[in-house]
Amino acid sequence: MAAMTRRAFLGQSGALVAAVAARGDGGVEMTDRPRRPHILFLMSDQHRGDTMGCAGHPVVRTPTLDRIAREGVQFRCAYSSTPSCTPARASILTGLSPWHHGMLGYNAVAERYEREMPRMLADAGYHCVGIGKMHYHPQRNLHGFHGTILDESGRAESPDFVSDYRQWFLRMAPDLDPDATGIGWNDHRAAPYALPEELHPTRWTGDVAVDFVREYDKRAPLFLKVSFARPHSPYDAPQRLFEQYPWQEMPHAVVGDWAEGNARRGEPYPDDLARGDIGPDKPRMARQGYYGNVTFIDEQIGCILEALERRGMLDDTLVVFTSDHGDMLGDQHLWRKTYGYEPSARIPMLLRWPKRWMTADRGRALSHLVELRDVLPTFLDAAGIDYERDWFDGRSLLEPVRDEAAPWREVIDLEHSTCYWPENQWTGLTDGRTKYIYEAPTGRQRLFDLVNDPLERHDLAADSASAGLLAEWRGRMVEHLAERGEPYVVSGDLGIREKAMVLGPLYPRSAG
Repeated sequence: MAAMTRRAFLGQSGALVAAVAARGDGGVEMTDRPRRPHILFLMSDQHRGDTMGCAGHPVVRTPTLDRIAREGVQFRCAYSSTPSCTPARASILTGLSPWHHGMLGYNAVAERYEREMPRMLADAGYHCVGIGKMHYHPQRNLHGFHGTILDESGRAESPDFVSDYRQWFLRMAPDLDPDATGIGWNDHRAAPYALPEELHPTRWTGDVAVDFVREYDKRAPLFLKVSFARPHSPYDAPQRLFEQYPWQEMPHAVVGDWAEGNARRGEPYPDDLARGDIGPDKPRMARQGYYGNVTFIDEQIGCILEALERRGMLDDTLVVFTSDHGDMLGDQHLWRKTYGYEPSARIPMLLRWPKRWMTADRGRALSHLVELRDVLPTFLDAAGIDYERDWFDGRSLLEPVRDEAAPWREVIDLEHSTCYWPENQWTGLTDGRTKYIYEAPTGRQRLFDLVNDPLERHDLAADSASAGLLAEWRGRMVEHLAERGEPYVVSGDLGIREKAMVLGPLYPRSAG
């Protein structure tokens, strides 16, 4: 297959882009551009917070993300409170904490919440479009978007659903298999993408977004969400990017002095394992494909920013980049997500604002504790939309950007209900310097010093010298969980919870 230019691609996908662009009129003209910026919301999937050049990573190359950080701000202590795909996306959608949006673990995003990001922006006059991975239920659920163009990573969870990417692939390459690389969606293995690069879902998502920006002709301000399905496995970057990251030069997995129990020695290790010691080389090989996918996404984001610049829109656009959660990549003998440890729970969070819209120093790395629940209030604030601030658990990220010394939260909550194995059910708290994790089925506690031990090599809960600090953080957890009652808190202390609660009492049980 000959290399395909983005303009040639437009001829193949332009009808779908045009159809989505035509839905709805946005309702409000852009009469005050600095006050009502366009909003570009960029997401990657399963992207570790340390895996950007601007985050100090010694290997990975992300010049576009570094540019966003340089021309805006980077939040160094950004977290995903419930670090798996769907509960994280529920937090983004609602601006609420896990307990309040009801998803305490991996399950289907509710069909409708009382207040939702695209619906609130659309009601305020924005033209709202989502491109890439939404991971909603049903899969064509719009949640207020005027339209979505979907890549759902091969999932077909609604009757007769075929993603827009898969439909496009079938038209472009009817004799090829989109899964020809042969790596599963939760596989630890890595291999170069087996098909022409132009067919890769990362390239497709970037191309569709570029085409949409080129063709956008409405006078309404644009809210464009572009959500890439990588670097989530399969770790299948194009060959040229594999070659940029020779596996022999990749960092080794980090294993703390407390993590031997995750090795599961003597057990079989499937390709989609969640835990196990599979030797020193395979985690490095996984990083080869993972880092390549990160750089591939960075390239596509660069093309999107270039398209906005060519249209004269970038200087009137608020840009936010983040991810739903991280990826353990073999650290602590663990794989994938759902854990409270930094590679799983800490995420990128970058923000760039329009030049003429706000005066604030650029290029800063802020230490404020931020979380995915903060994204929706940020967009409402940027758009000048009046909203009940007390209704949301999140806060506008623009507050610390405007004033670093303004009051901000002191801790952020973390948790995940059972996933992968029964004991993997926990709650956590961190202030960005110390992290406390309580494992509910066993009552085991973990305590980490993130300042002196950012890689979590040593569990302070085992040190008698840290008994006072451990008790202090246990008390904080009791206070945090008090509103839930039993079995979370029993007789004023943390309770043992053998039974998982994936959906809490506040989860919307119907579309409403």
